[in-house]
Amino acid sequence: MTNVLVVYDRSSGAVLREQEYERRRDALEARFALEREYRDRASVEVVVLGARTREAMTLSHGRYFLGLDELAARIA
Repeated sequence: MTNVLVVYDRSSGAVLREQEYERRRDALEARFALEREYRDRASVEVVVLGARTREAMTLSHGRYFLGLDELAARIA
């Protein structure tokens, strides 16, 4: 299982931070710490994503990992 912590700025569409964790618990602990750090920035999301593979994660949560052109190409 792949667990990835992502800090994503919706206003710019940019990933501010990305870190992979072997244990989900470690990823969640880091998430809670970063949520406190970014609590004053409403446009920032802090999430932990989990999937069997990185490819599966990219398919289900592409907006965090793909550019706008790549996302648009998936829709077309």
